Amino acid sequence: MSETRTVRLDNLKRKSGKPKGRSVEPAALLEVQRLLGDASRAPDMLIEHLHKIQDHHGHISSKHITALAAEMKLSQTEVYEVATFYHHFDVVKEGEAPPPPLTVRVCESVACDMAGAHDLIDALKRGLGDKIRIQPVPCVGRCDTAPIAVVGKNPVDHATADAVIKAANAKEIEAPVTNYLPLDKYVAAGGYQLYKNCVEGKRTPEELIAIMENSGLRGLGGAGFPVGRKWRIVSQQPAPRLMAVNIDEGEPGTFKDRYYLERDPHRFLEGMLIAAWAVGIDRIYIYLRDEYAGCRKILSRELAELQDHPPARLPEIQLRRGAGAYICGEESAMIESIEGKRGMPRLRPPFVAQVGLFGRPTLEHNMESVYWVREIVEKGPEWFTAHGRYERKGLRSFSVSGRVKKSGVHLAPAGITMRELINEYCGGMLDGHEFYGYFPGGASGGILPASMGDIPLDFDTLNQYGCFIGSAAIIVFSDHDKAKDLALNAMKFFEDESCGQCTPCRVGTAKAVDLMAQSHWDQALLEELSVTMIDASICGLGQAAPNPLRSVIKYFPDELN
Repeated sequence: MSETRTVRLDNLKRKSGKPKGRSVEPAALLEVQRLLGDASRAPDMLIEHLHKIQDHHGHISSKHITALAAEMKLSQTEVYEVATFYHHFDVVKEGEAPPPPLTVRVCESVACDMAGAHDLIDALKRGLGDKIRIQPVPCVGRCDTAPIAVVGKNPVDHATADAVIKAANAKEIEAPVTNYLPLDKYVAAGGYQLYKNCVEGKRTPEELIAIMENSGLRGLGGAGFPVGRKWRIVSQQPAPRLMAVNIDEGEPGTFKDRYYLERDPHRFLEGMLIAAWAVGIDRIYIYLRDEYAGCRKILSRELAELQDHPPARLPEIQLRRGAGAYICGEESAMIESIEGKRGMPRLRPPFVAQVGLFGRPTLEHNMESVYWVREIVEKGPEWFTAHGRYERKGLRSFSVSGRVKKSGVHLAPAGITMRELINEYCGGMLDGHEFYGYFPGGASGGILPASMGDIPLDFDTLNQYGCFIGSAAIIVFSDHDKAKDLALNAMKFFEDESCGQCTPCRVGTAKAVDLMAQSHWDQALLEELSVTMIDASICGLGQAAPNPLRSVIKYFPDELN
């Protein structure tokens, strides 16, 4: 070996006893240790600990990344990669100025865009100056009261510049807690008796799994996989088995999970516990999106009450906090996040039911999927299947926003049509607005014109039209809007939220935004790009992102002339 080669190798060697990267500052390490307290230093707690630093300091500095890495025995690169992946962590590099103490976040996704979000952003920038940061953000799950601004953690519904400025100046920054049904009142009304009967052996797992199979209930997070079949599949996997509940509803137009949590959290918790008991699970992880600070207060409080006054033996339950990443609505990306990593979807197979959290078989459910468990078991599967229209069965919680008089969560029969939903549940269109079109399944579910407003809304009924119902997020628009503009808004969302793992999605969404922003769409090139994204993207984000633009080309051709 040459002398030059030897010197180069010596220069690459790590000095004995000194880690690569920044040196740990004792003061920063002490701050981190105090913030973490007695909490576990296991790698899966990384995101939880980053939140503690962010909450305390308002940002995450390089010195705190170095200290946290040392305290958790992780590489600085690993901590930095995770901290910079999630939108809600403000990582400040050495020499950079930290962000202002207060941030006002204004949603700019479809429903809020229609309600004047960008005019609101401009007004706030003029009215609040430089001491308060105004940050446009993707959907915060309050589309029914658009436009939305969040002052600190306090959401301002139907936001006006005056109302937001008043809240910011008054330091009204904490998330409010709704008037929900607490544990004692839930128990007084018969709550947890079913779970108690299960634990005491008065019901059998096979009995409950059969009931859920016969109910026809399908996963209500978007994929629609039959709940009972999922229970059976996971129950047949080797123990130990785990459970993960996904409440990261980041799909623009969706807010049903928040709606139910803010009113009846224990109905969800009891359904979750029954599912865990039936499948043989003794550890549960609840993954809640960070935007739902009020729901986090409710769940933290009620989980503590439940553990202090258990109706029966409880499994271990951990509440985990998301950090602003739409991709974590995908089950395997959520699992990566719970494990303290960047939320990037896994290649499959193996499937989550076989190899999920920490390599164990995992029962993954959307919050609403287990919300209905108690009622279905107590009333029988026939109660659920008795609902429905046009040969469809069951109930659907439609999150409706946009140009209707009564936005909100509407519980309606599966198979109801868009026109029926607007007229029977939403009080009709806003005065002066004519029904023009709708997103049947949030930003990713495609767009249909009013002329196709008589199609039954349910799983599988929209597939032949290039759309899907997903989590039943309905955004209604009128003759005051252009489908072309709304599709561009959706594509910008997908560009921002792409995890970047695969090229077709990362590059495809960005290229699509550029092409769709042109006054004249190159339809042939957009179709070629769409096919590539659909065929080659790893997960549903890239595969579904072209749905709105393809819908515009197919159903709204007059807007492109």
